[in-house]
This record gives sequence, structure tokens and C-alpha cells, in this order.
Amino acid sequence: MIKHTSIALLTAATLLGVAAAPAVAVDPPDRPGLSQTPLPAQLVKDLHGAFGEHRARAIHAKGIVLQGKFEPSVEAKTLSRASVFGGPIPIVVRFSDFTGIPNIPDTAQDASPRGLALKFQMADGSDLDIVSHSFNGFPVASVAEFGLLLRAIAASGPNAAKPSTLDSFLAAHPIAKTFLTAQKPPPESYATAAYYGVNAFLFIDASGSSRPVRYRFVPEAGEHYLDDAALKTKSPDYLSREIETRVAGKPVRFTWYAQLAEPGDKIEDPSVAWPDNRRLVALGVVTIDRIGPNTPQADKALLFLPGTLPPGIGIADPMVTVRNAAYPVSAQERQ
Repeated sequence: MIKHTSIALLTAATLLGVAAAPAVAVDPPDRPGLSQTPLPAQLVKDLHGAFGEHRARAIHAKGIVLQGKFEPSVEAKTLSRASVFGGPIPIVVRFSDFTGIPNIPDTAQDASPRGLALKFQMADGSDLDIVSHSFNGFPVASVAEFGLLLRAIAASGPNAAKPSTLDSFLAAHPIAKTFLTAQKPPPESYATAAYYGVNAFLFIDASGSSRPVRYRFVPEAGEHYLDDAALKTKSPDYLSREIETRVAGKPVRFTWYAQLAEPGDKIEDPSVAWPDNRRLVALGVVTIDRIGPNTPQADKALLFLPGTLPPGIGIADPMVTVRNAAYPVSAQERQ
């Protein structure tokens, strides 16, 4: 574990100095300020503006760490030559609530979408990290618009005049409004929600051919959510307590799928979900069988870098590069 953590922190230090968000040349008339794409540090600052500065993760601050293994399918190797599909691999898993508020109640409406982050620990000491959440899509198309959304949230507290800055933003961005207002109810368990990769990646096979994919994690237990009556019986930390009890009884499993893009699908726009009829290929099974280290120190040291990839997987959506540079900024703040 120390070996992998050291590599992640070294990568983070490098990214802090070199990565920046791509600029947009011209502002659309209905979206002034779009050309001011935030740098990774500015993006973290915007997250703090929306959720407060808590010396914790800038987003998905409240979570629980578990451990297990990944066993790849035979078909995964035909899609990508990446070493993650070469055999059983130990994994670190972190389930989480949305927002950067470390003590947000699991029962709160703003705690969705839930997060699932995975760290696949290869034999050579490198990692493959995946960051996903329980909503098929993202509120906006670009990092620039995400910064504008966060600033609109920060400017639209309970005492803000109506229509608030957020009201105006959502009126012009119906996908963002859907994201903020149409989340699924709280799940019965972290183990009974499906999780979706936000961005597209390229799977590169042994011949060098590539194909865009998006990730999906489907629970073996099925999807189950709470109605209002059941939710009223739950404690503010029910999800962490439930997953601890569940894993102590038997392993939790998810099937990792790659959704394959077809011509015309939006590859560089994470706000648009691909059609449901796109082919899903089972890449293997994630088995979670024990609780991981959950001290404040261990959680602060755990860093997920979704853009640090092994040969055989590439970046298809440029947002990944910005996210990969922003996460270390947040990690440095919480040390």
C-alpha cells in the first residue's frame, strides 16, 4: 500500500506544476465568462465557494474506504491491452456522499449523487483510478461551465434575491437543472446503487485499434432505494454503518461494464448520456470483502487520479486532464 501511495503523491506533485484547463476562444452570447476557464486551483476554489472550506476533500468529502479485488473477464482483454485486465488485482474502494461537506447527513437531498472511487493496484506498483457517481451524466459539458455553476451556487444562498444567480444559470442549462433536481432517492445501501463514469476513455487493443467507452458499475444486489417513510427511520450515517455490516456478512460485488460508443455519440461532452441501446461489455467483477483503513490520516492520504492511465487506456474527454490536475490541489490542502 505504501508503494502505491508514494507513486500517487509523486504524480500529484508533478501535475500541480504543469496541468491547466484548456481555454475557450470565444464566449457564446448567452454564456458570458465561458472563456475564463478555471485552472485546477481555481476549480478547487470554486468547489470551496459552493460547499465551504473544511480542510477535507473539495467534493465527495464524506466517505468510507473498503478493500477487495478485481477479476477481469476474458472479453475485456479483446478490447484493451491494459495490464488491469491481465489477472486478479487488489483494489481500494471509497464510497461517498456528494458535496464537500464532511458531515453531510446521508439522508440529505444534497448527498446525491453518491460516489464510487476505485484504485486498482497493479503488480508493478502503478495504479489505475476510476471515479464514478450514481447519475448517468454530468451537469455541464465543460470545466468552464462547471466553474460557473459552482459560482452560481455560492452566490445563491437562502437570502439571495429572486431570481437568484443559480435560478438564471439553471434556466439556461436544463441538463444542469435535471442533475440538481432529479436525483434518485437515497439508496438502501452503497451496495444497491449503480455507478457511472463521468467521462469517456479510449480502449486500445493489441492491434492498436481504439474505441471510446464509458464505465458503468452494476450491483450484484440490484438497485434498491428508500421511500420517504423508510428514509425517516435512517440515521445521518446509515450508509457507512450499513456497508460495514453488509461486508462483514458476505462480499459485495459489482460488475464493471464498458459502454461502447457509436458514431454520433458525444465523446467530449459528459453531460449527454449515451443511448441505452449502446452495447455493454462486462469487463470483470469487483469484489469488496473488508473494511479498509478509515482514520482521518488514511483518508487524507488516499488520492484518486482518473487521468493517470496504463498503456491500453487513453483519454477521450479533455475534462479528465483538468480533473486529474485539480484533485492533487485538494489533496495538498487537506494534508
